[in-house]
Amino acid sequence: MKVLILQGSPRANGNTAWMAEEFKNAAEAAGHNVTLVNVSKKKIAGCLACEFCHTKGNGACIQKDDMQELYPLMKEAEVLVLAAPIYYFTLCAQIQAPIQRMYCVNAPAKVKKMALLMSSYSPNVYDGATAEFRDICNFWGVENMGTVTAKINEQKTEETKQKVLEMVKRL
Repeated sequence: MKVLILQGSPRANGNTAWMAEEFKNAAEAAGHNVTLVNVSKKKIAGCLACEFCHTKGNGACIQKDDMQELYPLMKEAEVLVLAAPIYYFTLCAQIQAPIQRMYCVNAPAKVKKMALLMSSYSPNVYDGATAEFRDICNFWGVENMGTVTAKINEQKTEETKQKVLEMVKRL
């Protein structure tokens, strides 16, 4: 399967990046074609709500930023994995921008499954992000493969790695 991982943490060696890399390595070892994009290093603006995409744009966004690199990847992906730290009870802004910019195409055409990887220094902060992810899966009509979370004492542990590996087995 073609797997696209959007990793939103600006910390290259942080906990979220580690989970995304573990997912990538396991999926590749299982024979899947995986692309991991660190969207925190991209210049992706939020949706302007201008409706150009649904009028004159015929599904194309009027903004020409680094999101243009993601549209072709999203178009071909069969599995979409979002990896994000939780900042103030929700997914970080770096992952929100690409999610919201998918408005122009409504839903990626080939995506059949989605997974969510989240990290935080605090426990009990995942409800809002989990609800958003669940709602996206429902709206797009894709299988929700679930979430893996890692609070401060679970980060970069063998136990968390095993949870990620179990998720990969469901591909």
